[in-house]
Amino acid sequence: MRVLIALGGNAMTGPDGSATVAAQQEAIGRAMEHVADLVAYGVDVVLTHGNGPQVGNLLVKNELAAPVVPPVPLDWCDAQTQATIGYMILNALDAALAARGVDRRAAVLVTRTRVDADDPAFAEPTKPIGRHLPQEEAELMIAHGQAWKDMGARGWRRVVASPEPREIVDAPAVARLVRDGFIVVAAGGGGIPVVRGRDGRLRGVEAVVDKDLSAALLARQVHADLLVIATDVEHVYVDHGTPRARPLGRVTAQELRKHVDQGQFPAGSMGPKVEAALRFVETGGRRAVITALDRIEQAVTGAGGEPVGTVVENRA
Repeated sequence: MRVLIALGGNAMTGPDGSATVAAQQEAIGRAMEHVADLVAYGVDVVLTHGNGPQVGNLLVKNELAAPVVPPVPLDWCDAQTQATIGYMILNALDAALAARGVDRRAAVLVTRTRVDADDPAFAEPTKPIGRHLPQEEAELMIAHGQAWKDMGARGWRRVVASPEPREIVDAPAVARLVRDGFIVVAAGGGGIPVVRGRDGRLRGVEAVVDKDLSAALLARQVHADLLVIATDVEHVYVDHGTPRARPLGRVTAQELRKHVDQGQFPAGSMGPKVEAALRFVETGGRRAVITALDRIEQAVTGAGGEPVGTVVENRA
């Protein structure tokens, strides 16, 4: 079985969202214990991950250094965090596999995601990133060509486009590495957003690609049997936050799509995860699961006999 696991922010940071070096290493170490259990079971694993707090740290460095050196573009921040997080994953996964007597190696691939240059998201950037700043500090960053928006009492915040992922450019390399026996870490943070010019060349753009939507696309491109979206809750809920709230267990793609059409899943929280699961299944994937990180082995292997998490399938 080939499984793509999309690790959420809770796998990359401390319980309180802390992104210190120690907190990141500890969180990734815990996450890789679960991944190593799957590899020991005989599953071929491809990993993707978020990078929001890590990019946020780089943006703060950009802002503090702006009077001295030009800010690093956002696509460079993506590349740097893919490599840094990947390096931590390699060390933690190597140790977890060795503890289980498993002779497998992992590889990290700095990965590009192609988006359309004419995606409507570029016309009106709305995705907020980084910290709030007072107007005078935001104006310095605006002078460097960035888009910032007045958020009211909290100050100004940078906004960028969040275009649709169209292609994981380096998916063939991921597939080849998997065939050669590697556990592959790829498309971190949704991938480095690039557009293809009329001359056929790729160039980076200032944008954020949703990591879960990119994970669904990569899963299809590498012919994964199963997409697992690991988050901090065991199930997706409908009527969340109301007395009628109930968890979704096994559900058809058609049923889940109806819930989406009813506005059940906010764009800022569970919405992209649900959409990613649906896209994977609706385009031919066998099954998608949204569940808590510590339940991914049971979700993949079926240990215990009962379905775990919200399981999305195409079935009559």
